[in-house]
Amino acid sequence: MKAPRSMRGLEDLGRVRLSQNFFLRDFLHSEIASIQGMANIPDDPKLAIEAGTWLCEDLLEPLQATFGRLHIRSGYRSRQVNAFGNRNGLNCATNAASAADHIWDLRDADGCMGATACIVVPWSWDRRDTVAGWQSLAWWIHDHLPYASLCFFPKLWAFNIQWHERPRREIRSYVEPRGLLTKPSMANHAGSHAELYRGYPEPAIVQKLMR
Repeated sequence: MKAPRSMRGLEDLGRVRLSQNFFLRDFLHSEIASIQGMANIPDDPKLAIEAGTWLCEDLLEPLQATFGRLHIRSGYRSRQVNAFGNRNGLNCATNAASAADHIWDLRDADGCMGATACIVVPWSWDRRDTVAGWQSLAWWIHDHLPYASLCFFPKLWAFNIQWHERPRREIRSYVEPRGLLTKPSMANHAGSHAELYRGYPEPAIVQKLMR
């Protein structure tokens, strides 16, 4: 599959269904691209679709089925858009660091694929006064979903959620308390953390599309 070179081609690409409720078009919006007049389009649509499908089916669909509608803040970034964001201090890592992350159609240095989206879970944010902070959502995801990495931000408890072929299983945050919440070598990584997310629902069962 080649990168689209026409409006019709881009329309067709956007209609590709990644999972029961998500289409590729849902992840192609970029404020950087909109303001700078760039095209945020995959160079390798086949790889972007494959990585995005894993992200949606294994992570986003279970979250939406359990907590209701998700808000997608950002998803896919093209190499051009990401490099511009990095050069201009717009909270984008280098292209090498963003491979198999926000750049879905670029394998990382180990040859692995991955995909990241920045999302908000309104269910959790709306209950911020009654739940144990952003960590409650982080630990719920940690106990129930095969995420590769999570990184939380202050506004609306938005967070990057990554699917990757070789998941690191790390959680970091720019929300207080900032820094590293857990990684495999830490004592708090294993076992159940159910006491930290009391009141959260059990994960809903999701029917996956055939890959």
